[in-house]
Amino acid sequence: MRALVVTAVTAEADSVVAGLTPHPDTPAPEPRVLTQAHALLRRDLPGLAVDVLVGGVGPAAAAAGAATALARAEYGLVISAGIGGGFPPAAPVGSLVVADAIVAADLGAETDEGFVGVHALGFGTDVHLPPAELAASAAEATGALLAPVLTVSTVTGTAARAAELAARHPLAGAEAMEGFGVAEAAAAHGLPVLEIRAVSNAVGPRDRAAWRIGDALAALTAGFRALGPVLANWGERHAQR
Repeated sequence: MRALVVTAVTAEADSVVAGLTPHPDTPAPEPRVLTQAHALLRRDLPGLAVDVLVGGVGPAAAAAGAATALARAEYGLVISAGIGGGFPPAAPVGSLVVADAIVAADLGAETDEGFVGVHALGFGTDVHLPPAELAASAAEATGALLAPVLTVSTVTGTAARAAELAARHPLAGAEAMEGFGVAEAAAAHGLPVLEIRAVSNAVGPRDRAAWRIGDALAALTAGFRALGPVLANWGERHAQR
């Protein structure tokens, strides 16, 4: 199977590639230029070929980058990956969250009665569902929390905003900025999507001193080390159907 992994920034892509590297002395892959703005890192494993794309920050950039890559090559799976905020206490710093739903949490309208999502407004979808079996297997293999991951265009930085999101999405495990954009691109190409997030900070008041980006990137690497065989097995079984 060939999978496309989309990250926001280079540090996340490097962490994914490190997790997919069988031996520490394996040379780093040479970037393959996709467009002037995007390049792919390729890593081949038994039964699995992975292209890792740095798509940019935010749902629009992620959707554009993913859609460009998907238009130029055939893939069997698309994965949004990177670090993000975790909803305490379910997703502490340094843990992993695998999405069982990818939710556009701020795509809609504010009303006197509160927020109304774009689906309720009648203008499209605001939730994409990864394959349930794959998401569950990925969470089990990586030790991740299986829960909704929220996509936001503005990162939460206040207690009030965190409480609002938690009230609207009480099962949410994490928030990030790219998952829904990647999922939209995957859906446009009729492809399944997965999202995995490593928690670098708690969703709530913005406190940069408390962020643990290094720990989250290390968790992302460990997650993809465990995820590789799951992806290869899933791809092999679905290719036979």
